Amino acid sequence: MTGIKAILALLVFSFAAGCASYRIGGEVQPGRYALNRGDAKAALFHFQRAAEMDPDYVTDFTLLPQGIWTYIGKAYYTLGNLAEARKALERANSLHKDDYLADLYLGLVLARQGDWERGRKDIQAGLSGIHNWLEYVDAYHPDGRYWDPGRIIRTQIERDLQLIAGGDVDRKEIISRGEYIGYKIEREIDQAPIRWRRALRDSDGRDRGRGGRSK
Repeated sequence: MTGIKAILALLVFSFAAGCASYRIGGEVQPGRYALNRGDAKAALFHFQRAAEMDPDYVTDFTLLPQGIWTYIGKAYYTLGNLAEARKALERANSLHKDDYLADLYLGLVLARQGDWERGRKDIQAGLSGIHNWLEYVDAYHPDGRYWDPGRIIRTQIERDLQLIAGGDVDRKEIISRGEYIGYKIEREIDQAPIRWRRALRDSDGRDRGRGGRSK
């Protein structure tokens, strides 16, 4: 009986964890959509509700890891509240070392606050991390080829890193370019699954055309 009780307890725990993750995702996704359409205030409301449920939450609906405090920081950044953005992004940075968007946006905040040297380093770290992550999933993950398939984002990052490494840089341009990469990689979270479904549909259509049967 002890073994059965342990299995039942594990099932209950797994179900509860799954429900919690679903509820948090139910806040993060509308927050993302609000942020992408420029409604940072509504986005912040959803992200803060998600953080109340799980302050350590990391996205589980996409390959790209991104913590809830990164999203809160991005919302504050868009609202122009750099002090709160910095607090959130520093927290994100301390919690999840592989959250490269936290690095990028923390660098943007620092640069806008006038700390260019620290900001530049974090922007470089964020851009390099995103670039290397895209390279890794492209090479080793079966769905990686649907992320940045034309290497547009990676090519842009390579150019940006060259500019940052140069002696005489236009800081406003670097900030603008960093914001653009942040926007583009966030869009990839939605675009990559669309490309995957399109490829699956096209593959199914070709199989049917050859007389095959869809599974």
